[in-house]
Parts: sequence; structure tokens; C-alpha cells
Amino acid sequence: MYNFSMRNKKKEKAVVFTGGGSGGHVVPALTLIDKLKEDSVRIYYIGSYTGIESKLTKGKVDRYIGVSTGKLRRYLDWQNITDIFRLMIGLIQCFYYLAHIRLRANTIVSMGGFVSVPTVVAGKLLGYKIIVHEQTSRVGLANKIASLFAHRVFVSFKDSLKYFPQKIVRYSGYPVRDEFKTTQLKTRTFKGIELKDSDAPIFFITGGGNGSKLLNDKIKENLGPLTKQFVVIHQVGSQYIEEYKSLESSRYFPVAFLGDEMPDLMKAAKYIISRSGAGTVAELIAIGKPSLYIPLKIAQKNEQYHNAMEANRLLGSIVITEDEFGRCDLLEEIKNIPSHAIPQDREHASEIILKEILQS
Repeated sequence: MYNFSMRNKKKEKAVVFTGGGSGGHVVPALTLIDKLKEDSVRIYYIGSYTGIESKLTKGKVDRYIGVSTGKLRRYLDWQNITDIFRLMIGLIQCFYYLAHIRLRANTIVSMGGFVSVPTVVAGKLLGYKIIVHEQTSRVGLANKIASLFAHRVFVSFKDSLKYFPQKIVRYSGYPVRDEFKTTQLKTRTFKGIELKDSDAPIFFITGGGNGSKLLNDKIKENLGPLTKQFVVIHQVGSQYIEEYKSLESSRYFPVAFLGDEMPDLMKAAKYIISRSGAGTVAELIAIGKPSLYIPLKIAQKNEQYHNAMEANRLLGSIVITEDEFGRCDLLEEIKNIPSHAIPQDREHASEIILKEILQS
């Protein structure tokens, strides 16, 4: 049982964050949380018991609260029945915890994902101010529901303004870490990797936090030619790391996951191949790094394609389908990536959202 002490409740401001299911919902939340912690704001985070949010927020929030959650589906599935019960349990849990926090906090910031729905509903019933941030170019179902209870909705793409009531929606952009707001490189050491061949250009591949079998297989097929030209750093995902660790060499470094090293690695890399989650796209746009994007075909509403096309419009990044990537000549395709572009001002997304949070 959590101990919600009420000491110093009048002196201490607190904010509740919620969101999870993927790193794309959590990483921008952590950007905002880091800024709030600089002002000594106490942070509660409501997520699922074992989701990625429980790991990424560890040591970065004052209290992590795990609750029951279920998936929201737009189609008929027998699991909808069991997940409704999980969501109801989560709603009761959120109501209980938020009622105890209420004397300290009066704002909930929802970043999307299924766990955010019971948090937002319970928060609205308890009189919290609800702020929603939509990261992708196409609106997720959880945020669509959350917006029904929201005082303010922020979107990362101007094209997303049309999905929410004009009265409450504002364009903020995607909150990226301060490290992505400069092109200055701090280090060439990443995740303990010491680059002995310091003159070789870096080629970075990422299939996102969970990895991508499609991208991994393509790199494996072309590993010999690639390592002749580049030092290859490859975020393979935790489920694939054991398979790829055996291939490690002085010019090939597979890693399961990259966190704080990502800004410097993206700046240092000559070429990048990536999925096109909203966070990755926003970060690469911020530093002006054209890349080769392979949008996830099964992503909701083809959102990754629309994310990637924003980078294509602003930086000239290359966008190809999974089928095209599977049969392409990888080294020839890499040559099509523009060598540089102008970093894009993301219009101070963090400052816009933080101003709304701190006004409450």
C-alpha cells in the first residue's frame, strides 16, 4: 500500500502524469518531468504494473503507481470482454490513488496509451485539470477518449489540430530533450562502446525500443559490406540482443536499447535508418538529420508513414515501404540520403506545455 503523506501539502506543488504501452508515450513525458523537477515539482506517474513506462520512469519520478489496464480495440475481439474488467479495476484503483493525491496535485497530464483512460476518467470525476498531449500525426483511440474530459489538448503536428475541438486544442510541437536543441556533439562513446576507429563514419540503425526483425535481418544480410565502410551501431531490441551479440566486432556494435546516449549518437552518425515513431522523427528533425525511414506497416492509421513524410517535407528524408526495403540494395539506398539539412525549431514545445501545467 502506498503511503500518501500530506505533510507540506500547501508548500509543495505536484503533478500527475499518465501514459504508457510504448516508449513513444513515455519519453516526451520524461522531457517535461525533468523540467518540472528543476522547479521542485513533485511527480506522480500512473502506469501499468510491468509496462515499459515502469522501467523508463524508474528513478525519475517521486512515486510510480501501477494499476490494472486493458487494451482498447476498434474491432471485435473476445479479449475486449476481459479487458473491460481490467479497465474497470484500473478505474477503481485510479480513483482511490487520485483521491489521496488530490490535496497535493490538481493536474493530470495524459500522454496516451491505454493506461491513461482510467486515470483521466477518475481524475475528471475528482475535479482534476486534464491536459492531453498527442505525439503522433494520427490520433490514438486513448487520447481521443481522453480529449472528451480535457481542459487542453496539445498536438505535435499541425495537421492533427482538426481531430480535436477547436476550443481546447493548441499546436505545441513534440517536446524533445534539450540535447536535441543543439548540434554540438559531446562524446563519441555510446553505451560503453569505445570507437577505436575514430575516423570511420558511423552508421546507426534503430527499429525502436522493441527492435525490428525486418531491419535487423537486412543489416545482418549486409553486415560484411557495411562494416567495410562504416562503424555500425545497431539498436536491435532486447528480444534480439543475444542473437546479434555473437556478431559483435570492432566495427559492429549491437545494443538492446539506447537512452541518454541517443542525442549524441544521432548527431555523430553519418547515416541513420529508422522506424518512424513520432519521437524519433521529432528528434531527427530538431537536429536537422536526414534519414532513411521504413514506416511500420501495421501502425495505427498508418501514422508512422505520415510522421516520416513530415521529415521528408522538412529535411528531404527518404521514406520507403517495408516491401521496398526488403528487396532494396541497401548500400545504394543509403547513398540517396541527403548529407545534411537545416535543424528545425520545434517552437519550444516543452515551454508551451509547461506553461499550461504550471498555470493550474
